[in-house]
Parts: sequence; C-alpha cells; structure tokens
Amino acid sequence: MLFSPITVGELKLPNRLVMAPLTRCRSGQDGVPGPIVVEHYRQRASLGLIVSEGTYPSHAGQGFPGQPGLVTDEQVEGWTGVTDAVHAEGGRIFAQVMHAGRVTHEDTNGGRTVVGPSAIAIDGMTRTYKGKQPYPVPHALTEDELPGVVEEFVQGSLNAIKAGFDGVELHGANGYLLHEFLSPAANQREDQYGGSPENRARFVGEVVNAVAKAIGAEKVGIRVSPEHNVQGATELDHEDLRRTYSALTQAISPLGLAYLSVLHNEPAGELVRELREQFDGPFLLNTGFSVMTTRDEAISLVENDLADAVVVGRAAIANPDLVHRWKEGLPENEPDMATFYTSGAEGYTDYPAYQPA
Repeated sequence: MLFSPITVGELKLPNRLVMAPLTRCRSGQDGVPGPIVVEHYRQRASLGLIVSEGTYPSHAGQGFPGQPGLVTDEQVEGWTGVTDAVHAEGGRIFAQVMHAGRVTHEDTNGGRTVVGPSAIAIDGMTRTYKGKQPYPVPHALTEDELPGVVEEFVQGSLNAIKAGFDGVELHGANGYLLHEFLSPAANQREDQYGGSPENRARFVGEVVNAVAKAIGAEKVGIRVSPEHNVQGATELDHEDLRRTYSALTQAISPLGLAYLSVLHNEPAGELVRELREQFDGPFLLNTGFSVMTTRDEAISLVENDLADAVVVGRAAIANPDLVHRWKEGLPENEPDMATFYTSGAEGYTDYPAYQPA
C-alpha cells in the first residue's frame, strides 16, 4: 500500500511517501535558492510528493537566516530552477508557504515589524543575522490589517505557481502565524478572530479560502500540528483543541483541497481519527518530529488506514533514494543532525544513494 499510487488534487503520485517540509537555511541572505538547493530537491524526486522547506510570502514573514522566499523575481527564478529539475526527474513538488508571524526578529526580516495575533512575545531566543536575540513583542495585527496579510499568502502562492510548483502547502503548524491564531496562548484577541475556538479558526479559514480561490483548491494543502506545543503556541485544553480544529476542518473540507497534513505523535488517537473523518480528501500523517519515522511505522500507518500517505522528514534528508531503500528493505544512511541548519553541501547534497557491496 505505501508504494501504491494515490491521487492528490490534480496529481497522481506513484507512491505514498511525502517529503516533509524541512528547514535547511541554504538560500543565503537574499533568500534565493541556488544550485545546491536545486540539486538537493532533484535528488529526492522519486518520493511521491516533495513539500519544500517553509518559504516566506512576504519579507515580514521571514523567520530564519538563510530561509528562501517567494517574494522577489530573483527568488521566483531560483525556485524555477528547483521545480524544473524535480520535474525533469519525473517528480512532483509543492511549495510550503510559511509566514513566521512572531517567530522572528527585526534583525532577521530586514527591519520589518514583527506581527502576531496578539502582543505576546515568545519566551526564548532566536537566531538572527546579528546573533541570538530575545523574541520581540509582536505588533498585534488589527482587523483592518488582516486582509493585507491574507493577500501576502495569496501573492506568495501565485508566485509559487509562477515558479513551476505543482501546488502549495499552507503552514498552519509549529507555532507560526496561522498556528498562532489557532492557539489560545498566542491569540488573546477580543474581536471576531479571538476568544472562542470558532473565532480563532476564522483567520486560517479565510487564508485557505483566498488561496484556493486564487490558484485552485486542488493545488492547495494545509499542514497543522495540534497539541505540538512548540514556540509558545500551546494548546493544553483538550476540549478547546478539539473544537478549534473541528471548526477549521469543517470550514475547509468543502473546498476540495489537495490534502490535509497532520503532525501528531498519536496517529491512532481520538483527535487524529476525528480530523480524518471530518476532512473530505486525502489525509497525510507525520508522526516523527521528536522521533524519526521508520519504514515499518510508515507501512503500518497506510495498511491500518490511519493515513492515505505518510510524511517523512529525517529519513528523506539522509536518503535521497528513500523510496527504493524502503521498498526493497535496504540499509539506510543515518542523518547527521549537526549539519541540518548549516550552510553548504555537507549533510545536504552529499548523502549517497544505495550502492550494492
């Protein structure tokens, strides 16, 4: 089952292994993907679907030094080289459109105002071009400003299509802007975008609807991470959590999206099962954030009908030919975590494909 075809939106995937969006920070201060980024994605084109690393749709949304963007003509041209290379190898690739929200600093995003749903800072430090800095208190977006942020997601997604991506994945997970609206810890608004679970889900639904209208719902997926509790976007009230994600899922399900991708460490748990029942479309599951997803687990998730496809991170980093290795039960390269966020080819494009002894 894991190695059988599946249709996602307009795409027929040859297998059900999806490369997770993986922050790698190899695109320099200008955010332009260069030749090593092209090669990195080209090497992994045999995966059923590649989802790119988080890519900012506006300069204010940049979260990390070296992160690529989808704003300037040069960035779009750089990504075109990536998508051309992936397609030349017979692959398929979505761009993950990610606005960092408050998970950034003015020394990272070029001096732009850091924004969030509420004026609440993350407790911690962030890496910037000028060294580690405490997270700033974000500007609380006003209702009048929200349509402009929606437009940033729309324009970033249009630029992704222009760059040759087969679609986009909206990043609603891991504490970034869309997740901040969902989390009661990050969102303490008193208007129609805060308070109740339904209100906190409203802005995310508006972004999904707008992007689907602009590029076609069949080209749009969304990633969420309920209960992941990272970067200050905590969700500790289980009943509130269920209502929040139920409201979101029910709002976006009728659109006919390409997929819903869920990051959660309890794939057979009640919450994940409910989300799958509520979403009318392909359901992708990623269980390995703190723990690496194994071949046996990935096979089990599909065979036990917990997911239609499995999203894999570290195994895809270390094994460009992961599909071949897992299909044949071959030994795997071990990922080198020390090189995950460095620069250059080491730990990025130098993992070897399998060679028989």
